[in-house]
Amino acid sequence: MSQTISIIIPVLNEAIALPGTLSQLQDVEGIEAIVVDGGSGDETIAIAESFGVSVLRTPPGRAGQMNAGAQIATGEILLFLHGDTGLPEGFARWVRQLLADPQVVAGAFELKIAAPIPGVRAIETGVKWRSRYCQLPYGDQGIFLRTRTFWDLSGFPDLPIMEDFVLARQLRKRGRIAIAPLAVVTSGRRWQKLGLFRTTLINQIVILGYFLGVPPATLADWYRAKKSK
Repeated sequence: MSQTISIIIPVLNEAIALPGTLSQLQDVEGIEAIVVDGGSGDETIAIAESFGVSVLRTPPGRAGQMNAGAQIATGEILLFLHGDTGLPEGFARWVRQLLADPQVVAGAFELKIAAPIPGVRAIETGVKWRSRYCQLPYGDQGIFLRTRTFWDLSGFPDLPIMEDFVLARQLRKRGRIAIAPLAVVTSGRRWQKLGLFRTTLINQIVILGYFLGVPPATLADWYRAKKSK
């Protein structure tokens, strides 16, 4: 019998993007979808309920939301998916196939950004190199792993930012992080709003700040302020 994949989707005001994300999960066998809402003020919860998926309400904070979803998940495999990101056709087969290798501790997908702006393909190529050669996929790539491995690491670290980065660094110490030859498609709204250069620069400054010991709460406040400008 195929292992069940629990897809955990942390959301906050994703009424526009969520229908597309959930519609791609319809009629896929052997999965359960769990939407974890962090206090949306729009129709996010109603939309999730209309698709018949499990809905959980928690305080805002992606790490906490994902951990809460994992706590009620019943699958042997966990897949963490952003609410504005769509999985590719055939994703479940690749998830199970890659995790069947005992040397593989976790996996993720390649990334495609839905933004018709110059230079976006270069960003996607950079993500591919970082993921494959540095073994550092980010959360928008749909990170997946065995449930027991996730809890062996005590879940996502309780951080207001960079929880995916820290988890990936912990995982690569335990084995190989495999990258499926399929791409998730994520919303390009952040790149369109801030521009490719500014978005990339902000991300790199946050990573540098983390290594320099800047408190995560300070990094999160700075990141949100820069995103809102």
